[in-house]
Amino acid sequence: MQLVVARIGRAHGIKGEVTVEVRTDEPELRLAPGAVLLTDPASVGPLTIETGRVHSSRLLLRFEGVKDRTAAEALRNTLLIAEVDPEELPEEEDEFYDHQLMDLDVVTAEGVEVGRITEISHLPSQDLFIVERPDGTEVMIPFVEEIVAEIDLEEQKAVITPPPGLIDDKAEIDSTRDDSA
Repeated sequence: MQLVVARIGRAHGIKGEVTVEVRTDEPELRLAPGAVLLTDPASVGPLTIETGRVHSSRLLLRFEGVKDRTAAEALRNTLLIAEVDPEELPEEEDEFYDHQLMDLDVVTAEGVEVGRITEISHLPSQDLFIVERPDGTEVMIPFVEEIVAEIDLEEQKAVITPPPGLIDDKAEIDSTRDDSA
């Protein structure tokens, strides 16, 4: 199975290094020197990581055969893809690969059906489940501990405790204004 583990950003310096936007919880495993990664677009790769280092809290990689800024800049926006055994699980108990979460049924803690996970969006601040409701509409559910109470892979379901207004139109609005004014 293939997992997107990073996206190549801009070139860094003149010796072929690039910044990468990490999309894996295991960069030390997936983006280590010697790792051979497939690419999207496929015509760019495969790429073998020659070196990696952290600079100003950004991961910088250099690939074999990429020796200057021009070659590095040509890789910009390329997705890096690792081949992973489908039976492999993340190291932490409360971590999941996207493929494990796709198509899970989403229900509230009270057992009300919300829909099915059709996509997972990875944003800088948090991940979102894109859930298709039975009527075909979509709702976005933040994948945070306060809302996603349980992931049950055996039962193929995600149990959520949504705040008012997340999946319905019963939002509660707090105001500090004095209504008597």
